[in-house]
Amino acid sequence: MIVDLPSTTTNKVNKRLVEVRESGGAVTLGRVLTLVVSTADGEATEEAIEAANEASREHPCRVIVVARGAREAVSRLDAQIRVGGDAGASEVVVLRLYGPLADHGDSVVVPFLLPDTPVVAWWPGDAPVVPSQDALGRLAIRRITDARHSAEPRQVLATRLAGYSAGDTDLSWTRITHWRALLASTLDQPPHEPIVSASVTGPAESPSIELLAGWLAGALRVPVRRHVGAPRVQLQRASGPLTLSLPLAGPAVLSRPGQPDSRVALARREIRDCLAEELRRLDPDEIYENALRGVADVRQHSEPDPEPASASASNE
Repeated sequence: MIVDLPSTTTNKVNKRLVEVRESGGAVTLGRVLTLVVSTADGEATEEAIEAANEASREHPCRVIVVARGAREAVSRLDAQIRVGGDAGASEVVVLRLYGPLADHGDSVVVPFLLPDTPVVAWWPGDAPVVPSQDALGRLAIRRITDARHSAEPRQVLATRLAGYSAGDTDLSWTRITHWRALLASTLDQPPHEPIVSASVTGPAESPSIELLAGWLAGALRVPVRRHVGAPRVQLQRASGPLTLSLPLAGPAVLSRPGQPDSRVALARREIRDCLAEELRRLDPDEIYENALRGVADVRQHSEPDPEPASASASNE
């Protein structure tokens, strides 16, 4: 069910929300958090709502979408309520703010926050420079950004580190969870040799690749090189390189000296999957913070990474 409320007030929206809930049988019982989604009006708002709806099937919540419209317009609040099949396992309140009201999204959001539940803020597009100091960010215990929209990922990640506050995270970090898990589990297997160096290859504009390299630099405390090319991670040990590569088509390939190659399904993660993962934890992510710090220690190479044909070649 979708209910449109043009040129309205927060009181009228709240009253209508109660009426819709009572008439449709929807209840707030079991809502574990409030997810506040901040976008510019028309900035892939529907895609963000769809992702939030899918994530809510694992984390029942109230989704409040703050869509900022033209500031030159007359001050106005247009609202929309979505429940039932149009809201996944959540109830969605879309608040479109125009004119001077667009700069006061926090005041408009407060009346809709569920009592005694944590608040998570998510910016699916452009995010504030320091999310924890943003008006909406101050309401939340977790703040989710997405650096993939930036043309300068290293600069954005440096800014994220400078303004980092406990509770910050980024979906570019969540996208490499499976890569990190596979690498960590592989290193737990024989031979238990120390890593002496590492290289990470991927698209130049990928913040996920930057964070992966930063994670390795911080966790392994070894030199890490960053190359541009097809996604691949190479960890150098005395017995030879361990390589995880992701071809353009097909599964990832894990190569280890003296063993046949292993093929691993590492499908590209959708936004809804990454968002659902971030909503599972409401505590600070210290590993993400360390990865941000490690990005600055990674050596950048503009040329492609050579194929790891041998241990000596890959350790040059």
